[in-house]
Order: sequence, then structure tokens, then C-alpha cells
Amino acid sequence: MAKAIRDIYGEVLAELGKKDERVVVLDCDVSGSTKSGVFGKECPERFFNCGIAEYSMVGMASGMAKMGKIPFCNTFAVFLTTLGGLAARTFMSYSGLNVKLVGGYAGLSDAFDGCTHHALEDVAIMRTLPDVAVMVASDAATTRFLVETAIEKDMPMYLRMSRDTAEDCHPEGAKFEFGKAFTVKEGKDVTIIAMGVEVGMAVKAARILEEKGISARVLDMFTVKPIDREAIVKAAAETGAIVTAEEHSVIGGLGGAVAEVLAQEGCGVPVEMIGMQDTHGESGPYKALLHKYCLDEEAIAAAAEKAISRK
Repeated sequence: MAKAIRDIYGEVLAELGKKDERVVVLDCDVSGSTKSGVFGKECPERFFNCGIAEYSMVGMASGMAKMGKIPFCNTFAVFLTTLGGLAARTFMSYSGLNVKLVGGYAGLSDAFDGCTHHALEDVAIMRTLPDVAVMVASDAATTRFLVETAIEKDMPMYLRMSRDTAEDCHPEGAKFEFGKAFTVKEGKDVTIIAMGVEVGMAVKAARILEEKGISARVLDMFTVKPIDREAIVKAAAETGAIVTAEEHSVIGGLGGAVAEVLAQEGCGVPVEMIGMQDTHGESGPYKALLHKYCLDEEAIAAAAEKAISRK
């Protein structure tokens, strides 16, 4: 049975953090939810509960980064990127400090706490900050890669994590590369470019399309910034139609990022965007929310057929 992304993150952070004494972990009093507390139990001397004070947490982390530490800041994505956003802009982006922000409970995955706790704008906020990388976990394998990369690369990063489970959508032993999309499935009629839990949805959508004789390529764009321009241009040239899929607003998120590349590169292909359509979410069972807001495999498959019809 698949584990929740947050559980995988906690385990990997503890495992890798124990091996590197430069890693320090900070949390805004929700370490049981973000699972950063797993690291706290293993390395209590390098774990800091900052209370519900997002700006202060990022400020503390910046001082630690200045002294050569690798700080991981944890809380719910919506609060980390808004209440902690000014500190992220000043210390991470403007000052270029090696701080890692880890936004948990992203998208609609904090299903029953309502729209105040949903993070549907976080990627848009963080990718506008100069020199800040943005990465999104889609399953267990990419979650591990995100944490490994955050430790290895000396640069400010935002890592986006879901609260919920995510089926493994990559083959065992898959090799990922920072800034490069991973081809989950080859296809020739349409390309579905997805991030986060929507990658798994895209794989299911591709199966639906296959039953209709449609060959869909699926790309996991786990690095939203820097985005893989080459993979996007290649997909446009080879399949002639693009669908983006994200558990995030279509304004400023993955869909916007892909559209920017297509426009700048002169790729005039049909584009359909699966995501939140300029609206807030609401409380309810997670799967029901994904269905209501047209973020599930049926919606992705329908968007792919529409994009193909527009060729």
C-alpha cells in the first residue's frame, strides 16, 4: 500500500539528515503533521520548534544558512509561502541564502480544514522569486530525490509536498535529473505535462485514452523552476497538442509556466490546462474535491481529447 507523501518525506529527511550534520530542521509547531518531527526524534539537537511564526522561522533559518548549515523550514504550504513569503523574498531570493522551504499539505490535500488551509497559489508565488528553485513531489521516488537534491545543491529551494498518499508512478531505479522532466510514458498524439499527485492521475488518463486508440505521452515536470524547456518544445513538435495538469491554480502555476515556454519558442499548438480555474477550494473528502474541481483522470483524458480535436 502506498504511503502518504508526508510520511515518506519525514523518513527520508531523518535518514539523510542523520548523515550530514549541516542539516538543521525548523518547524512552526506542526511537526506531527509535516512529519519533520521524525527528524526531531533522531536529531533533537538540530531540530527547532519555532512556534506559529513563519516569518521568524525563515529568518532564523537564514542565519543558520549564513553559518554554513542547510536549514529545512517546515509548515503548511499556504502559510509558509504567504506569511513566510517576505522573509523568503528577502533572505532566500535577494540574499541568495541556502534555505529550503518545505510546504506540506499542498493543493487540496488538507481536505477538511477548508479553503484557508489549501495551497493553490504557492507555486506561482515561489517561482516568481529570482533564483529560487521550485520542485514538486509526485511519489516516493521523487520525494527522496527532492530531499537529496536540496541537500546537495547550494541554492534556495521550495519543495512542495502533499499530505496524502500517491501511487508510485515511476519505474524502480528511475534516474531523475534536476531541471529535467521525466518521461513516465511515451506517446505520439498528445502530451500530458503534470506535477505532484496529478502525475499519477495523468498515467491513469493515458490508460483511458489508450482504450480509445489515443497514444498519450506523460511527463513528470517535478522541477517547475528551472523548467525543462527542451522537453516542452520536443513534446509540442512530436505530439502537436499539450495538456497541463496540476493541483494548483492554472494562473501562474505549471500551466502558465508551460504556456510561457511555448509562446517564447513559437510553438503554436493547442493547450488545455487542468487545474483550479480561478477559484478557491472547499472542505470535503479529498477524492471528491479532486473530482469536483476536474482534477482527476477523467478530466485529464477529456482535456486531452479536446486538445487533439483542436490540432
